[in-house]
Amino acid sequence: VQLQAFGGGLMQAGGSLRLSCAVSGGTFNRMGWFRQAPGEEKEFVAGINWLSGRTYYSDSVKGRFTASRDNAKNTLYLQMNSLMSEDTAVYYCARDPQVMDYWGKGTLVTVSR
Repeated sequence: VQLQAFGGGLMQAGGSLRLSCAVSGGTFNRMGWFRQAPGEEKEFVAGINWLSGRTYYSDSVKGRFTASRDNAKNTLYLQMNSLMSEDTAVYYCARDPQVMDYWGKGTLVTVSR
Protein backbone atom coordinates (compact mmCIF):
# COMPACT_ATOMS: atom_id res chain seq x y z
CA VAL A 1 0.00 0.00 0.00
CA GLN A 2 1.28 3.41 -0.92
CA LEU A 3 0.25 6.66 0.70
CA GLN A 4 1.07 10.17 -0.42
CA ALA A 5 -0.17 13.39 1.08
CA PHE A 6 -0.85 16.53 -0.96
CA GLY A 7 -2.17 20.00 -0.42
CA GLY A 8 0.16 21.62 2.05
CA GLY A 9 1.21 25.21 1.77
CA LEU A 10 1.58 28.54 3.48
CA MET A 11 -1.49 29.95 5.19
CA GLN A 12 -2.24 32.79 7.53
CA ALA A 13 -3.56 32.04 10.98
CA GLY A 14 -7.30 31.68 10.90
CA GLY A 15 -7.32 30.29 7.41
CA SER A 16 -8.31 26.90 6.05
CA LEU A 17 -6.58 24.23 4.07
CA ARG A 18 -7.55 20.77 2.87
CA LEU A 19 -5.03 17.99 2.65
CA SER A 20 -5.54 14.93 0.49
CA CYS A 21 -3.92 11.53 0.63
CA ALA A 22 -3.86 9.25 -2.36
CA VAL A 23 -4.09 5.62 -1.28
CA SER A 24 -3.08 2.92 -3.71
CA GLY A 25 -2.62 -0.81 -3.50
CA GLY A 26 -5.24 -1.31 -0.81
CA THR A 27 -6.47 0.31 2.36
CA PHE A 28 -6.19 -0.25 6.08
CA ASN A 29 -9.04 -0.50 8.56
CA ARG A 30 -7.79 2.50 10.48
CA MET A 31 -6.17 5.37 8.64
CA GLY A 32 -5.55 8.97 9.35
CA TRP A 33 -3.07 11.72 9.93
CA PHE A 34 -0.23 12.59 12.20
CA ARG A 35 2.15 15.53 12.06
CA GLN A 36 5.66 16.40 13.02
CA ALA A 37 6.81 19.92 13.72
CA PRO A 38 10.50 20.83 13.42
CA GLY A 39 12.41 19.43 16.36
CA GLU A 40 9.31 17.81 17.82
CA GLU A 41 7.98 14.30 18.20
CA LYS A 42 5.33 12.88 15.92
CA GLU A 43 1.85 13.86 17.06
CA PHE A 44 -1.42 12.10 16.31
CA VAL A 45 -3.92 14.40 14.61
CA ALA A 46 -6.96 12.52 13.33
CA GLY A 47 -8.07 9.04 12.44
CA ILE A 48 -10.89 7.42 10.53
CA ASN A 49 -12.28 3.93 10.29
CA TRP A 50 -12.18 3.28 6.57
CA LEU A 51 -15.31 1.12 6.48
CA SER A 52 -17.57 2.94 8.90
CA GLY A 53 -16.24 6.46 8.49
CA ARG A 54 -16.09 6.95 12.26
CA THR A 55 -13.57 9.62 13.11
CA TYR A 56 -11.48 10.49 16.16
CA TYR A 57 -9.23 13.44 16.91
CA SER A 58 -6.54 14.74 19.18
CA ASP A 59 -7.67 17.37 21.66
CA SER A 60 -5.45 19.93 19.95
CA VAL A 61 -7.44 19.80 16.69
CA LYS A 62 -10.90 18.69 17.80
CA GLY A 63 -13.51 21.09 16.51
CA ARG A 64 -11.16 22.59 13.94
CA PHE A 65 -10.07 19.66 11.78
CA THR A 66 -12.25 17.10 10.03
CA ALA A 67 -11.06 13.81 8.61
CA SER A 68 -12.99 12.11 5.84
CA ARG A 69 -12.51 9.58 3.07
CA ASP A 70 -13.85 8.87 -0.37
CA ASN A 71 -14.02 5.11 -0.81
CA ALA A 72 -14.57 5.33 -4.54
CA LYS A 73 -11.51 7.51 -5.06
CA ASN A 74 -9.41 5.77 -2.39
CA THR A 75 -8.58 9.17 -1.00
CA LEU A 76 -8.26 10.41 2.54
CA TYR A 77 -8.85 14.05 3.43
CA LEU A 78 -8.08 16.40 6.28
CA GLN A 79 -10.02 19.65 6.32
CA MET A 80 -8.21 22.10 8.54
CA ASN A 81 -10.02 25.24 9.69
CA SER A 82 -9.08 28.01 12.09
CA LEU A 83 -5.42 27.25 11.54
CA MET A 84 -2.97 28.36 14.19
CA SER A 85 0.78 28.81 14.09
CA GLU A 86 1.05 25.74 16.32
CA ASP A 87 -0.36 23.69 13.43
CA THR A 88 2.83 24.25 11.44
CA ALA A 89 4.28 20.82 10.69
CA VAL A 90 4.78 18.17 8.06
CA TYR A 91 1.55 16.20 7.84
CA TYR A 92 1.58 12.52 7.01
CA CYS A 93 -1.23 10.17 6.19
CA ALA A 94 -0.74 6.84 7.83
CA ARG A 95 -2.02 3.46 8.79
CA ASP A 96 -3.43 3.69 12.32
CA PRO A 97 -2.21 7.23 13.01
CA GLN A 98 -2.03 6.62 16.74
CA VAL A 99 0.45 3.81 16.19
CA MET A 100 2.39 5.56 13.40
CA ASP A 101 4.10 2.47 12.09
CA TYR A 102 3.41 2.99 8.38
CA TRP A 103 3.13 6.24 6.51
CA GLY A 104 3.78 7.90 3.20
CA LYS A 105 5.43 11.05 1.99
CA GLY A 106 4.26 14.05 3.94
CA THR A 107 3.22 17.53 3.00
CA LEU A 108 4.37 20.71 4.73
CA VAL A 109 1.84 23.08 6.26
CA THR A 110 3.13 26.43 7.42
CA VAL A 111 0.84 28.80 9.30
CA SER A 112 2.00 32.35 9.73
CA ARG A 113 0.80 34.55 12.57
